[in-house]
Amino acid sequence: MKKLVKWLGLSLLAVFMLAACGNDNSSGANGSKDGNNNVEKEENEKLKVVTSFTIIADMAREIGGDLVEVYNLVPSGTDPHEYEPLPNDIKAATDADILFYNGLNLEGGDNGWFMKMMDAVNQKEENIYSLTERVEPMYLAGDDGIEEEVNPHSFIDPAVGVKMAEDMRDALMAVSSANKDKIKEQGDVYVQRLEELNQEFEERINSIPEENRILVTSERAFQYLADHYGLQEGFIWEVDTEENGSPKQIKDLVHYIQEHNVPVLFVESNVDTRPMETVSKESGVPIAEKPIYSDEIGDPGDEIDTYVKYLEYNMELIHDELSKER
Repeated sequence: MKKLVKWLGLSLLAVFMLAACGNDNSSGANGSKDGNNNVEKEENEKLKVVTSFTIIADMAREIGGDLVEVYNLVPSGTDPHEYEPLPNDIKAATDADILFYNGLNLEGGDNGWFMKMMDAVNQKEENIYSLTERVEPMYLAGDDGIEEEVNPHSFIDPAVGVKMAEDMRDALMAVSSANKDKIKEQGDVYVQRLEELNQEFEERINSIPEENRILVTSERAFQYLADHYGLQEGFIWEVDTEENGSPKQIKDLVHYIQEHNVPVLFVESNVDTRPMETVSKESGVPIAEKPIYSDEIGDPGDEIDTYVKYLEYNMELIHDELSKER
């Protein structure tokens, strides 16, 4: 994960900051606003929701249904740690009734691209919601092996997804009191499905032979999941850097695999497969036939185009691959 992200050129940013200020002086997202930039939505008005990346966008659509209009910032196939907002992003953020982001440094933290954009468009703090306030952060070793940084990938664990969905449901209800009953109903159904997936994960992991409960991936993105369900972890790198898949990292993981008799290796859908292919060749351990998902879901119509499908897919893949007789 990158600690810092690129930002818009100063000239372009200045132009859209002026545009944002112009919008702020006239009207809010729906033509009227109060001094806090909060609009109390009428029953037939859709909430304008902005989300930082694909998984949160899907949550908003599931919980808000036809009561929300969702604009997502980071598209599928793009690194959510490092993103350069576009002009349309700035307009959507300016006009938004409510904005959701992951937090835990996924969007670069207080000095990252998301918060810089919030400052640029003069969004009020009360309109901006981190969905990981109730998540206990876990940490990764930095480039020097000593300095620590927060692991932002808590959403890979469905138990964290439950907390995120609950907080989003409550935030949407507060902004749209006229529709709070429907939002609560839709949100409760969604939260219940995530709670069921949490239970299914526990049952599936517990059915894997204990000696095989080792999850080896390229990046240490699965720390929260592994800690929750009792999986051992192996990985090539902890934190994304320009040195991913270095000879030392490859050598260390091969040693770990041999020492722990690891049955299979996993490669994420959005990483370079070559480092893990080298590990597989040197260790003699096969790579799972299908990729595992970490940072994103696909576009609508793709195999994994919702958060629920993402969790179901990962659960089935981990269980089936670690349960195989080899």
